[in-house]
Amino acid sequence: MGQDRSSIDNYDVVVLGAGAAGLFCAITAARRGRKVLVLEKANKIGKKILMSGGGRCNFTNYEIEAHNYLSANPHFCKSALKRYTQWDFIAMVDGHGIAWEERKHGQLFCQHSAKDILAMLEQECAQAGVEIRTRCDFQSACIADGGHYHIEIAQGSSGSKQRLEAQSLVVATGALSIPTLGGSDLGYVIATQFGLQLTARRAGLVPFMFSDASKSLCERLSGLSLPVEVSCNSQHFSEQMLFTHRGLSGPAILQISSYWQPGDRVQIDLLPGIDASQLLLSAKRESSKSLLRSVLIKSLPKALVIELQSLWWADYAEKPMAEFSDKRLATIAASLNCWSLKPSATEGYRTAEVTLGGVDTVGISSKTMEAKLQPRLYFIGEVLDVSGHLGGYNFQWAWSSGYSAGQFV
Repeated sequence: MGQDRSSIDNYDVVVLGAGAAGLFCAITAARRGRKVLVLEKANKIGKKILMSGGGRCNFTNYEIEAHNYLSANPHFCKSALKRYTQWDFIAMVDGHGIAWEERKHGQLFCQHSAKDILAMLEQECAQAGVEIRTRCDFQSACIADGGHYHIEIAQGSSGSKQRLEAQSLVVATGALSIPTLGGSDLGYVIATQFGLQLTARRAGLVPFMFSDASKSLCERLSGLSLPVEVSCNSQHFSEQMLFTHRGLSGPAILQISSYWQPGDRVQIDLLPGIDASQLLLSAKRESSKSLLRSVLIKSLPKALVIELQSLWWADYAEKPMAEFSDKRLATIAASLNCWSLKPSATEGYRTAEVTLGGVDTVGISSKTMEAKLQPRLYFIGEVLDVSGHLGGYNFQWAWSSGYSAGQFV
């Protein structure tokens, strides 16, 4: 039996998803006097916020620029990032008395806990009059007479159906990354329903796996980390790399993974900023009786040097530097500055921090985040084909895109 129209809850704005983008959009819209409802499938809001940055939430970055984002349209993010900047968000954080600190590469973290950021957003929602419902399973949305949206949800553990009506519908459902924290394809389903196109999706900011001999090497070195410069497809990052029992991880690897395609090789400079050829030739002259591993252990972890020895100079393992030809040392040096490895795959969405690709921005206004062909339907945050580098860039995109939509819903 249909629900009585008089009992249908009416809102100016319904936001799907209580993550960073959804909450910020809701706050911005409610401050403008809009009646806003946020629907969240999980039992709590902001789960990814709480898990981010090792529990400290890397909430933005000092160096926010368009080139820190991947998209089929690299210019799309510029308008929103200018409309609501990192300085604007820092001012809000300061206004709530949240202690924060800068780490390397301009990354800003809470000094105490990511809970501080979520508490700030909850307080802002409460002050602005935002209504939030958790354990709400979105069922469907359709256009009603007058261009309003009719939205059907299943509420709570009982799954009781309820109809809502809204002038504007905002899709802030996130993407496919980390399903255990709510990652899903719901936003893509809604986009497709209303005629928007999708770009190819894949896991980004994600560890590499190997199926060749490199896997065994990584297993033996599991837990070891060191600074490297890693490159692939004309992109390069200088950061820490971590060996794992599955392959390679750490910030340098996560960053380059967004530019890697299956079949590509990745080049790793194990001695960033050091000319390995010069290092080895100098050692041959000045420490001619030393073993090569003894020379390298001064610059690299011993366990790694032992593994590299078995790969590159096992036959000369116990011979002094004086017996190495300059050509042989040059070959080893080239490998130290450009170790080429071929990942078999990434760990996929299970551990990916972002989803590359998404709702094609060709169909979205970069100023308002509104679908060009579907009035009052908005897409914000990770569901769009905009993905940031590691280091607070994706949170800033959430704040900026959420704010932009919130100004117009």
